[in-house]
Amino acid sequence: MQPARIAQELAGESAPPEWPGWGSEECLLEDLRSGCEAAYAAMLERFQTPVFHLVQRLIDDPNDAGDVTQDVFFKVFRNVGSFRGQSSLKTWVYRIAVNEAYNRRRWFGRHRRAEVGLQSDEEGRGFLDSIGDPARSPYDLTLNEEWKSAIGIALAGLNPIFRSAVVLRDLEELSYEEIAGVLNVSLGTVKSRILRGRESLRKALVEQMEPARGYGFNPQPAGD
Repeated sequence: MQPARIAQELAGESAPPEWPGWGSEECLLEDLRSGCEAAYAAMLERFQTPVFHLVQRLIDDPNDAGDVTQDVFFKVFRNVGSFRGQSSLKTWVYRIAVNEAYNRRRWFGRHRRAEVGLQSDEEGRGFLDSIGDPARSPYDLTLNEEWKSAIGIALAGLNPIFRSAVVLRDLEELSYEEIAGVLNVSLGTVKSRILRGRESLRKALVEQMEPARGYGFNPQPAGD
């Protein structure tokens, strides 16, 4: 039973594509607060995979991403009743995910080290756009794997403050405004962190890659 959905249908409103069956995020939130299982299922379907990939890219050991993701949604379910919609639901969920990733890094970052898995998928763009060209030769693909590994190692060594900003912008493709909401900082701070993070990432990659291989990394300016 979905009270908000029924009220909306009685009012004759049509549901927008972003939340089919509810028509607005506020209607979905009403059902989440009332414990509607269908609303919880819809939220999980929308956010569980993106949150998993976000956490995987922010923590030191990607194998812990499943546990951290569970912690994220436990906190979401426990606290949704007090969420008043000052930001979008996505921003709020991502903020919890970033905080949980920070918590995991604080506890285990100094004792466990592993490469961060930057998987090439349809959603991962930004500075990884040119990696997965299917027209390249097996030799090129081998180099691409080395390049992805180098990016993963460089990103894992980045200051967590800069790392989260770069991941949210270049991998999750959030807007600067959304990132400011997730990190709870000003827009200027977001742009500064992205700029400094990209520059740190570039320097780390230059140190790793041999000039003879002809690799080039050109981070986007923070204004893009």
